[in-house]
Amino acid sequence: MHRCDWAGPDPIYLEYHDTEWGVPEWDSRALWEKLILDGFQAGLSWITILKKRENFRRAFEGFDPHRIAEWGEPDVQRLLADPGIVRHRGKIEAAIGNARAWQRIEAGEGFDTFMWRYVDGEPLQPRYCTQAEVPPSTPLSEQVSRDLKKAGFRFCGPTIVYAWMEACGLVNDHVVTCHRHGPVACMGEAGKRG
Repeated sequence: MHRCDWAGPDPIYLEYHDTEWGVPEWDSRALWEKLILDGFQAGLSWITILKKRENFRRAFEGFDPHRIAEWGEPDVQRLLADPGIVRHRGKIEAAIGNARAWQRIEAGEGFDTFMWRYVDGEPLQPRYCTQAEVPPSTPLSEQVSRDLKKAGFRFCGPTIVYAWMEACGLVNDHVVTCHRHGPVACMGEAGKRG
């Protein structure tokens, strides 16, 4: 069975690659959670975040943006003292601010609609043959990053945004030889929004 080169050898990485990465995510709250986790990953390896993901979910109360938007300095201090997560003041404060930004977008068109309109409601299918062809960012991720920052988001640079777009299935970057490329492409087609 062939997988994307980045997947493995850790079983948690293999499971993530084989069941979650690239699967189109249409839920507004889940899209936000994944963007926040990608922000926490900045400067670290993704496996670090995967191994701490359940700790993050506990510490961030299930990534409920409505609850997190109400947080203040006592919550920042609580999280800075939590060894189960990445303890970085800037990223923690950004997550709280990003919850408030999410609320503003969600109250309008909805965060899911806001994000999926960048790809016209249908995952992009670049069909890369090798991992070396997959870019770290694209002009589209640069645009999404700019728009998110204008909306009040932080820790959402073009590389973070592109990694998030891959993870959430807005773009199918499983290489064509990967056993997940075809199934993920079919999921995008079946679930696309028009």
